[in-house]
Amino acid sequence: MKDIDQMFQEAVVFHGHSCPGLAIGVRVAVIAREVLTAGRAEDEDLVCIAETDACGVDGIQFVSGCTAGKGNLIIHNYGKQAFSFFNRATGKAVRVAVRPEAAMDARDPEGWAARMAVFAGTATPEQLAAAEASKERMIDVYLHGPQEEVYSVTMIPAPEIPKAKVQVSVICAGCGEPVMPARAVERDGKHFCVPCSEADHLKE
Repeated sequence: MKDIDQMFQEAVVFHGHSCPGLAIGVRVAVIAREVLTAGRAEDEDLVCIAETDACGVDGIQFVSGCTAGKGNLIIHNYGKQAFSFFNRATGKAVRVAVRPEAAMDARDPEGWAARMAVFAGTATPEQLAAAEASKERMIDVYLHGPQEEVYSVTMIPAPEIPKAKVQVSVICAGCGEPVMPARAVERDGKHFCVPCSEADHLKE
């Protein structure tokens, strides 16, 4: 794999900005690939279950190759910086999560408060500077901090995740547009897409 700083800078271009969350995703993906001896997923050979839909997911996609489009990135948005990976080739799985004491609000509470002021649009110039400095410190921690201090790495049972299936679309009886059979709602022998099904339900 490339140097982690290079991967992070390339991930920044992909993501659109530099932030601690993206750094978490990049480092977690590196850890998972090393633990599972997995390359970057070309198909569905490596699967990630993310417990957040925040910035770290883009770091995961960029480094691991687990993407929503391929069906090997599954998001269960629990609002947690935790990610499970499954290597189909070996049957091994691992969960990597940020340790409580390494979270930004715990490790750098003053910097976190400054960042909250920035997000609220009430930051003073001093808070803006403090927030930027805090952001850079946390990026460094998440990318380079001792793994055992920043992340918990736990081998887990392999999840049962079927591979994505290619299916012939059905035509929605409401709008006339093609829809995946697995996402269609069948009613009275007809197929509806979810929006049409919900609209039809409201009329009943």
